[in-house]
Amino acid sequence: MSTVIMHSVMSVDGFIADENDEVGTLHEWYFDGDVPIGGGGGEEYDHSGTGGGIRVSKASAEYVRSTWEKIGTIVMGRTLFDLVNGWEGRPPAGDHVVVVSHRPKPEGWHPEASYHFVDDVTAAIGKARELAGDRTVAVNAGDVGGQILAAGLVDEVAMDVVPVVFGSGKRFFGGVDRQHLLEDPHVVIQGERVLHLRYKVRR
Repeated sequence: MSTVIMHSVMSVDGFIADENDEVGTLHEWYFDGDVPIGGGGGEEYDHSGTGGGIRVSKASAEYVRSTWEKIGTIVMGRTLFDLVNGWEGRPPAGDHVVVVSHRPKPEGWHPEASYHFVDDVTAAIGKARELAGDRTVAVNAGDVGGQILAAGLVDEVAMDVVPVVFGSGKRFFGGVDRQHLLEDPHVVIQGERVLHLRYKVRR
């Protein structure tokens, strides 16, 4: 069965964006390095938004590349889908996307893309695992990620911690309101302006 990993870039005080869904400096390390990282979605969509593609430091490259290569399905919330218009049907990694939403896929939106709209987090993970096979299911952090963690469906938590304090905004764990124990980190990689951490969820 595929591993479900909840992931995002976050500030040191635990935010993935500000109140207006702006990420500020959180993603700069994706574009400031010397090593290009190709996404699984091909070259038709520029995930960098800069025309320069994703380029990370040598310290981060092996970790990012190996992580992305293992992803089969991404699970995202409707807010992120709308913000990036579903990456125009070209996810940065993996072959499939499951969107947790009470609203259906926009009519006529990229019919060729393997995007599936599901209105329940348990069903979303079930669909994502089915699509991923033995590859990883990557869950975007935030409200939907927090709901999936609270439902006991997350195997690992992965965070790329950037040295900035937001003070307020959208939380990595969304509205999680009770304690969840994690194991000691089994991945600790110091990149340039980012610290990569991975924790298994204690059962």
